[in-house]
Formats: sequence, structure tokens, C-alpha cells
Amino acid sequence: MSANPPFIETTVATVAVRVLCAFAAKTGDLDLRFTPAPSAQDGIAGHTTVTARRAPGYQREVPLSARFGELRVQGRADGFDPATPRLEEIKTHRGDVTLIPGNHHELHWAQARVYGWMLCEQLALERIELALVYFNIDNGQETVLPVWHSAADLKAFFESLCARYVDWARAETAHCAARDTALQSLAFPFEGFRPGQRELAAAVYRSHGAGRHLLAQAPTGIGKTMATLFATLRAAPAQGTHKVFYLTARTPGRQLALHALQRLRAHPLRVLELVARDKACEHPDKACHGESCPLARGFYDRLPEAREAAAQSGWLDKASLREIAQRHDVCPYYLGQDMLRWSDVVVGDFNHFFDLSAHAWSLTVGDDLRVGVLVDEAHNLIERARLMYSAELHPGAFHAVRRSAPAALKKAMDRLHRQWSALARQHTHDHTVLPGLPGAFIEALQRHHVALSDHLVHTPEGAAGLQDWMFEVQRFLRVAEVFGDHSLVDLAHPHRASGRVRHPVITLRNLDPGPLLQPRWQAAHSATLFSATLSPMDYVNNLLGLPEDTARLDVPSPFDPGQLQVRVTPHLSTRYADRAASLDRLVDVIATQYGERPGNYLAFFSSFDYLQQALQRLQATHPALPVWAQSRGMGENEREAFVARFTESSHGIGFAVLGGAFGEGIDLPGQRLIGAFIATLGLPQVNPVTEQLRARLQTRFGRGYDYAYLFPGLQKVVQAAGRVIRGPQDEGVVVLMDERFARAEVRRLLPAWWQL
Repeated sequence: MSANPPFIETTVATVAVRVLCAFAAKTGDLDLRFTPAPSAQDGIAGHTTVTARRAPGYQREVPLSARFGELRVQGRADGFDPATPRLEEIKTHRGDVTLIPGNHHELHWAQARVYGWMLCEQLALERIELALVYFNIDNGQETVLPVWHSAADLKAFFESLCARYVDWARAETAHCAARDTALQSLAFPFEGFRPGQRELAAAVYRSHGAGRHLLAQAPTGIGKTMATLFATLRAAPAQGTHKVFYLTARTPGRQLALHALQRLRAHPLRVLELVARDKACEHPDKACHGESCPLARGFYDRLPEAREAAAQSGWLDKASLREIAQRHDVCPYYLGQDMLRWSDVVVGDFNHFFDLSAHAWSLTVGDDLRVGVLVDEAHNLIERARLMYSAELHPGAFHAVRRSAPAALKKAMDRLHRQWSALARQHTHDHTVLPGLPGAFIEALQRHHVALSDHLVHTPEGAAGLQDWMFEVQRFLRVAEVFGDHSLVDLAHPHRASGRVRHPVITLRNLDPGPLLQPRWQAAHSATLFSATLSPMDYVNNLLGLPEDTARLDVPSPFDPGQLQVRVTPHLSTRYADRAASLDRLVDVIATQYGERPGNYLAFFSSFDYLQQALQRLQATHPALPVWAQSRGMGENEREAFVARFTESSHGIGFAVLGGAFGEGIDLPGQRLIGAFIATLGLPQVNPVTEQLRARLQTRFGRGYDYAYLFPGLQKVVQAAGRVIRGPQDEGVVVLMDERFARAEVRRLLPAWWQL
């Protein structure tokens, strides 16, 4: 791995202007109240509008650099008018410009002053006018704050920032050199590779070395986490890789990755675990600003010492980061966000790189990082990405806020109410797909958002409901900004009283996440997506928008087919219309198998309703058989208790929903699980939304039914069946309880090593 930004050389450390200023000039409170920051697209458009208004001779995106000893500072000034001479630092915003916090202004001025010194040095100027230009993208208004500075004052300010940064730069350069040396001789932490594990590691190493992406299907139990991490870290120094992101869909995946990194003992590798803000928050009853939360008050004043302690620690999982944050009286979540720039391996959820507001993604692009991305259980990314690029607004939440909203918000809320009502009158069916974004509604929502944001800055206390609603509105608008033919807008009317028109639920629903994920893949030097269920790979490749030259690997199963008995139950249908008639036969198959070989089993069903029907029938006909069941909305402790019932000496059947918490990501080796009953093909429910998905994917890929129903359903089946055989000594049975499993088109999608 090469030096983390801001460093790109070993003899001279290079830092971007904005990184230098964020490190050395950011002071005061953490304050999230000023939220009307435009999107990146809006920011670019705003800069273009402002610079287009300037006189001939005005220079845009002026590249500049300056030295301070061994430190080189570089960046691009937004605009320069040589006739004045005047340098402009342009910032786009929404809402009242006077509500921008003072420490935000100071940071913006710091950037302008650094660029100002660079220009003075480059052009031999004795003085220069600097101007902060705040551009309101909603009304096109500019707020210009001009100040003249002498070159001597600007030089002194520049050198003061660099002096605060240069020791950190030296330490980071030394850290990166030591890290790369350690990784070049990194040893595999076991005596040998498991069957299939070496093949996977070699493919990952080659792909990272070639700067290519890789789809790797490999069976459960071969050690995919260790193989992918080891190979990527070994390949990283030669490729100049700045960071490795290990991304998972579930918390157990993060823990496996952290455990593997501990086993690798790659000191001084700096490892960071990212968790969701709500799970890291120490004061969930308080808002994120200094007037409310003590950890936000003076956050940036205490951050330097906390950052230094975190860098010295090197191991920054959730518990370690929290301990350091408590010691320095700072917010653990935002300490973690700051350490993202200074960490070598980052372990987190999919959303940390792929979501619209993902910090890891913006850091990769903004700092021009060379990153390796490892995507664990990658089959989950299709549906997760759809959710990341979807949003909905519920009328109930709006009406609840509107009833108690202050007078200052009435005008914007009334405008939004009228537009929502117009949609309700125009579209009266239970479910309606609109031809495109409802422009008037979106415009009213944008104005409402600005009014909400301004109000919350002025009156932050006692506004928890307003703030939650504002976040919903903000997310909806962000999704609207990237809306395209990969998505649709639909209206769903709630149950309504006779003759009364009610506002519909409005959903921006992504169907094909590929186009929105493509920039993420382009930004990564190499990405490896791995799972036990990536078949068919064309389906995964297309819906994730991976490049055409993505390499593919299908690691053969190391298990003997004799270890797993797979049976299809004939003459049994779990179709909705057939369930009542087939219920007795279904529970008889379960009870018979259990009677022949008592032990621990999982039984999977397509829904909680179907699960309960089967459970009640089994208890009625075989009351002595021990059973336990998944329930709706299980908390973490309840899920742990469910899994804890599976012991080496216990017997019984756990009932679960296919595709839920127990269909993947749990490890029950040996006698803890000896079999699984799967009473469904896992096909999504037929409803207007899924039918829209089928039709759209038929148009885009020519295989609408397969992409919308068959492939995702059978991936869940294979994942669930994969709970049974976890190691070379395991033996078990999988009973596929539907006659459709015998069809040729279905059997082709099941693992080749299964002997049906």
C-alpha cells in the first residue's frame, strides 16, 4: 500500500488545500443544524453558473501549489480575476446564508487564504483581494464577502497551518512505509490453505495486481474472508493501494473480518470498524450540535488529541474507538468518520461505500484514492443497492408534523399539502406508476426542505419530530436527483374512508441499481465480490453494473457429495393456492425425517403467516416434537437466543422465514445443525411492484421473470441450504419441499455438487 492521502511521495509529503485546512483550521463545535448543503451535482452547476457571470479574462479552476519545507500543498482555486486581482472561493448552499455557523465560515476563509498566498507567491503579488462567494442554488443569489489581504499576512497564515500539520505528515509517512514493508512479507496465518481457499486467494491477488474486478463464487466454509483479505493486502504495496474497504451486509460479517485481521497480525496496519451513527451515539436523546450534546460542544478543539491517540492505537474497532472517544470527550461516531482518512483497512456496511451520502465513496473520489474493495456476501448487494437508491414519503408523517408545526413553516407546508392533494385527485387507483417525477410536487418539497432547515437552525430544541421528518425529506430529494430510467415513481393509496381522498404514499423505487453503481466500480482500483451464491453470474454482473471485463471464478465445492443428502418432495406444492391442501403432507415429511434421524433442523418458509400455519399443524399432530420459531421484529437478544437453542446435544426444529436473519450469516457446525427443510422456492410475491420490476427488467435484459423472480428466489434457497454443511466432517440432509424443484430450469440453478 502506498501512503494514505494526503501523501503521494516518500520524500515530499503532498497535501490538498482542503485536507490541510480541515486538519489545522477547523475549530469549535460539531454542528449538523445547517443541513441545506446541495448535492455534488448542484455544487458543480452552481460553480459553473457563478463563473459564467464573470467578465472576460476570468480564470476558472486555477491549479496552484506551494512548499513549506518538505511539505507541498496543492489544489485548485475556484476562480481568479487578474484585473483586480481577486481570488474567489465559491460555496453553494440552500436557505438563509446568515445561518451558516461561524466555524464553517472560518474554514472557508482558511481555504481562500491558502489559495491567496499561493497566487501571491506565484505572481509575485504584494496584496490580493479574497472573496467568499456564497451562491444560493434555489434563487441564484450571490452573497459576496470581499476582503483585501497582504501577501505577508497570507504567508504567515499559510505557514502556521503547515507547521501544525507537518509533524503529522512525517509520522504518517513513516507509518505508511512501515506498513508497506510489513505487508510485503505478510504470511498466511495458518499452516496451509483449505481446499479451494488457495485458488480464491490467487485469483484475488491477480485481479488486484491487474486493477480488475472479480466475481468469485465459492462455497461456504473454505475461508473466503481470510483468503480475500490476505491476498488483497499482499498485493496492495506493489499497486500503490491507499486503502482496503471490506464491506458486509450484516454485523456477523464485520466480526469475521475483524477476527481475520487480528489473526493476520499485520502490525502496524491501522484498522477501523465503521458502525451506524445510531449504534455509536452516546446521547441519542440529544441533537448533533454544541448547544445540545456535550460531545459536540468544542468537538474540533479536542479532536486533534483524540485523532493522535486513535492513530497510535491502530486497532479501532467499535469498543476501542469508543474508549478513546470517551477519554478525550468527543463523539465516537465522528471520531471514526475523521479516522476514515487515516486508516488502512476499513470494515463496514455496504452503505459506507455505495450509499448516496457514503463518506468512504466521497473520500475515494475527493482525494483520488487508489482503493481495493472487498464485498462480502455480494448477492445481497443487488437488493441493498435498490434500497439505497429508493425513498418514500408517508402522508401520515407529514400530517403529524403539520399539525404541530410553527407558523413559520405554514406557507411551505400548505404549498406541499396542495401538491400532494393534486396527485391524490389525479391518480385514484390503489397503485399508480407515474410517467416521471412529479415536478410541481418536487419543487414544493424543495421549498419545504429549505424552510425546515432554516427553522431548525433558529429553534433546534424540542424539534425532534421536525428533524426526523427533515431527514426523510432530504433523503427523498437526494434520490430524486439521480432518478432515471433505472427507477420509477409510484403512488399507493392507504385504506381510505368512503368518499374521502387521502394523500398517497409516494415512492421513488430503484429497479436496476447497475447504472448508479457504475461510478463506484470505476473509482475502485480493484473490487472483489464474493459469495456462495452468485449464479448465474450474468444476472449479478448486469444488475450490479460491473464492467464487461470483470473476471469470474467459480470455486468447486471441497465437500464430498455424500456428505449432503438432497431430496425433492414429489407431489407437494407450496404455491399459495395449494398450501391448505398440502399442509398435512408437509408436516408429515418434517416429522418423518426428524423421527428417522433426531437432531437439530431449520425449517424455512416464504412468510410468517405460512410459518405459523405449518408450526401450528405440526404442534397439533406431533406435540412432543421440540420446536421454536422466528417472530416478526425480533431484537438482537431474541435472535441470539434463537441461535443458542442449536447446541451439540440439543434436538429440535427451528422455524424461520427464508431470506430472513437465519437464512444466511449464521454458523452451526457439527451436530448443531444436521438438516434443513425448505418449503418454498423463495420467489418474491406477485404484486404490482414486482410486476413492474419484471416488465422493466424484461425490457432492459430480456429475462424479466428470471431476474425478478426465479434467480433471487433460488439464491435464498441455496443460502439457506448452505447452513447445513459447514466443515469437512459435517453430514446432513436438505429437503426441498416443492415439486417445482424437480424442473430442469430450476435444477440448473442449484449447486453442481448436490446429487439430486
